[in-house]
Amino acid sequence: MTDTQEAEMTERAIRAYQSSDSERLLDIWLAASRIGHPFLGDAVLLQQRDMVRDLYFGNAEIWVATENGYPVAFIGLLETFIGGLFADPAVHGGGHARALVEHAAGLKPFLELDVYALNPVAPGFYRHLGFAETGRRPRDDEERPFELIRMRRG
Repeated sequence: MTDTQEAEMTERAIRAYQSSDSERLLDIWLAASRIGHPFLGDAVLLQQRDMVRDLYFGNAEIWVATENGYPVAFIGLLETFIGGLFADPAVHGGGHARALVEHAAGLKPFLELDVYALNPVAPGFYRHLGFAETGRRPRDDEERPFELIRMRRG
């Protein structure tokens, strides 16, 4: 079977978060964060992973992108704010993150987010999807000296 035939057989879907997704989504979150936020360091990322599990999963509206029923990416919404968008590095470039943003855009009148200026991919990705910069702040939510870009679409 060729790669094209195999890709055509892949069933893609977006569905609501289920509590049984938790460990898989945490693995996706950590792997993607190590690529997008290496400047934070592994110790901080491991602490944040616990916070994501304990606080975020219970309070955010989470949508999961799947391939053949297996979670490969997710987006977390806090009303119209994208609190996080993460894809398994093995599927980066596969359209899952874009599909999740478009799904969220169909649910909300507009979308906003904060993205680290040091993230090597995300600011350009969001610009490509129609987000525009609306402001910057020199420190992140934990007062670390990492600039955040506020962006909005819609």
